[in-house]
Amino acid sequence: MDELELNPLYEQLIDGLMENHYAVADGFFTPEEVAVLRADILKKYEQDSFKKSAIGHQADEQVVAAIRGDFILWLDETADGAERVFLDKVQDFATYLNRTCYMGIRQQEFHYAVYPEGTFYKRHLDNFHNSNSRKLSFICYLNAEDWKPEYGGELAIYLPQANGSEEEITVFPLQGRVVVFESQLLEHEVKPVKRPRLSITGWLKTAN
Repeated sequence: MDELELNPLYEQLIDGLMENHYAVADGFFTPEEVAVLRADILKKYEQDSFKKSAIGHQADEQVVAAIRGDFILWLDETADGAERVFLDKVQDFATYLNRTCYMGIRQQEFHYAVYPEGTFYKRHLDNFHNSNSRKLSFICYLNAEDWKPEYGGELAIYLPQANGSEEEITVFPLQGRVVVFESQLLEHEVKPVKRPRLSITGWLKTAN
């Protein structure tokens, strides 16, 4: 096996995952890459390519607006352009995780997500009762660079504490910011948004 060159940004994310079960990083994607992805999601949303999101797994899926209000479009693994740049970089990160942390990641799945004004996603866990393949949840925000706290849409992560309590971690969806956390451990929610909120959301997966 060839010698692995250490990647400081990847190591930052790994350190966060090892210490806190979640990690936040700015600069995972270049400003140019983020701009291309933002243009792509807006173009496809305007073309009515998105569908209302659902909860549940496969045959159990249901659209429940009281729980989740975003619209999604799955990224195509065979796509080129903006989607290819995103998927290739995430795959490079997954390969790095496998070589340094032996995580056994075999697959990735991602979708664009648009939260219209007034929508949210209630507290939940990114895992299904009949599947445990989701290892890491991965989010990249594509909002305008002037996103302000008063716009809402923050991600709340609920971190269990040793004494049985929990700590609420707040992550604002700043342009280009990446959040990674353990899918099977950390419950989380998207707070109500006061203007459209854009992201790519998905999972690095192991064998079921």
